[in-house]
Amino acid sequence: MEILQIIDILEDKIEQAKNIPLINRAMIDKEDILSTIEDIRLRFPEDLKQARWVKDERKRILAEAQQEAEGIAKDAEEKAAALVTEHEITKKAYEQANEIIAAAQKNARELRLGARQYVDSLFADSEQRLAKAQEIIRHARAEVRQDTNASAKTIENK
Repeated sequence: MEILQIIDILEDKIEQAKNIPLINRAMIDKEDILSTIEDIRLRFPEDLKQARWVKDERKRILAEAQQEAEGIAKDAEEKAAALVTEHEITKKAYEQANEIIAAAQKNARELRLGARQYVDSLFADSEQRLAKAQEIIRHARAEVRQDTNASAKTIENK
């Protein structure tokens, strides 16, 4: 189960909590809420593992793109060296080699940019999910504290 699903379950539990008349508070099962929060904590490492995988995959894609660019450049250089015998052929070969190198470099840049954008979007999504989870937990803690304070005051007044 993903963190967002667990957070949705937590939110449903809080929304479905029984209201206490006159004080606009709700009663929640503390152990149930804490158990759900623990599920969120246990799920974080999986999301971090996925983010690491994305980072490693990005590195791999960039390395492959670099290798491909180097391979294309090497092929172009070899072709150019084989055509050195005649001036016009040599001139065209250099032009083609430069075009191939430029195309390979452009392709590598585009692959790097695309990989970086993809990783950035995954990190942004993870960051938003974590922020939402933090906010939900912060609100849940605040409610638990308010309920605890209200209960303490009620006990003091008796």
